Amino acid sequence: MALDTVDTENAVGLPLMRRMPTSGIVASPKLVVALDKPTATEARKLVAELGSLVEVYKVGLELLFGEGLDVAHELKSRNKLVFLDMKLLDIPNTVEKAVENIARLGFDFVTVHAVDRKTVAAAVRGRDRGDRRPNEKRLKLLGVTVLTSSTQQDLIEQGIQEASTELAVRRARLCFEAEFDGVIASGFDARAIRAATSKEFIIKVPGIRPKGFAKVAKEDQSRVMTPTTALREGADYLVIGRPIADAENPVIAARRIIEEIHSFKA
Repeated sequence: MALDTVDTENAVGLPLMRRMPTSGIVASPKLVVALDKPTATEARKLVAELGSLVEVYKVGLELLFGEGLDVAHELKSRNKLVFLDMKLLDIPNTVEKAVENIARLGFDFVTVHAVDRKTVAAAVRGRDRGDRRPNEKRLKLLGVTVLTSSTQQDLIEQGIQEASTELAVRRARLCFEAEFDGVIASGFDARAIRAATSKEFIIKVPGIRPKGFAKVAKEDQSRVMTPTTALREGADYLVIGRPIADAENPVIAARRIIEEIHSFKA
């Protein structure tokens, strides 16, 4: 079922949504809604509910293996920005060819693990060869610095002795020097990354938990932050999944977050 043919009479939560129209609030380009759903049907229902409230969507590995690429193309056909959270990591030739193909598909953001210089350099070569759009519209490369689920003990188990922020900054600098467009990083690392890069360097922050969000039973994020705090620390985009996708009413949840974003004063 394509995004523009969703049966809104049967979509979960839509009767309540019609009593709270989305037209009264302007979408924020800083909000990225993560479509962390196991099936395309569930993802399409969420997109239909949110309507014009959301301009940017993240399609991650869970959905990609459940017709997620079809959903991504449908989102592009509706002029949404699409962030493919692929977290690529492989030999340089494979990363290069994968990014080249993603660039040719016309998506807007993709993630690559920023573990070393040859990996990020390969991604840049692939993007530059595969994307002929003007620079402002071409595929933007985002380096994964340190997962927000990672604790210091996790890093030690990986053989890393650096503190998480020190590691994030080092990897962000690697991306910046390789001419990546930005990084994915914890809000706790954003201020230091901004100081080490530039004001134009994109910082997308996941692990966002609005005030009042009831912690889920299987919470796997260890470094979480509210929208306002993340913006204050220097986030350009807030990647938010469960607080919207799993809310009793996703429209109300999204509206509250957008209002908080709009009310933020730097």
